[in-house]
Amino acid sequence: MTTDATDATGHFADVTDLFDFANSRPHRPEQASGDRRRYRTIWISDVHLGTRGCNADMLIDFLDHVDSDTMYLVGDIIDGWQLKKRFFWPAAHNDVIWRLMKRARRGTRMVYIPGNHDEMFRQFAGLDFGGIKIRRKAVHETADGRRLLVLHGDEFDAITLSHRWLAHVGDAAYTALMTLNRAVSAVRRKFGMPYWSLSKHAKAKVKNAVAFISRFEEIVAEAAGSRGVDGVVCGHIHTAEIREIAGVAYYNDGDWVEGCTALVEHFDGRMEILHWADEIARREAAEAPLALAAA
Repeated sequence: MTTDATDATGHFADVTDLFDFANSRPHRPEQASGDRRRYRTIWISDVHLGTRGCNADMLIDFLDHVDSDTMYLVGDIIDGWQLKKRFFWPAAHNDVIWRLMKRARRGTRMVYIPGNHDEMFRQFAGLDFGGIKIRRKAVHETADGRRLLVLHGDEFDAITLSHRWLAHVGDAAYTALMTLNRAVSAVRRKFGMPYWSLSKHAKAKVKNAVAFISRFEEIVAEAAGSRGVDGVVCGHIHTAEIREIAGVAYYNDGDWVEGCTALVEHFDGRMEILHWADEIARREAAEAPLALAAA
């Protein structure tokens, strides 16, 4: 499968091809910007465009309903690992890129911090493409004056750093779990049930996974504290969280494969995790009586 962003072999011809969507037309028209909820800052990560597990439709809905002065893309936006194995890039994935590029063109400050799955973009750190700043890490100052280190988080994952082959084995197992997750989701949709992530549920129930997540959070917070900042924002482990660890604020914006979450900063500096599947469910519940009355 090829798209407007790919060459005849199904690969991106050049990095700039990914940042050349602003003048094109999306497959799904963008919702009018006047109805959007506005935040000072939005963080998203672990979208994994290029995989079947990516909830691109839900992310498109999110992007069409919220806006911000600044937006951070905190890594693994594109899954280069999976794209190398098997090319998959449907129109909805183009639409996500188009919307991100459109935000940059409209004046949103966009900062892209590549992760381990989109590490091919790390070589461009320090450069700007299409209004998007590519950085290895960043320091964000909140409205209430706190300084937050922003990075993907794989820097603190011993498996990713020391045993790359094992990370790829784990990635294959995770992909298999996500295939099962899609089947479960399809059945739930057929019966009108809301979105629910089997993989997220399984991860929460496995003792070793819970221990890994907790230890990861502690290590990241400790590293942030040693750098003299007030907190840290990361992704990588697909687990949205807000907590304080040894006096350091730890924020994880989650993912758009399992949890479909984003971290947002309000204009007073208050931080919040948005669970977008829940947002959609509430919206549909509110609209149902109106649709019934109209019928």
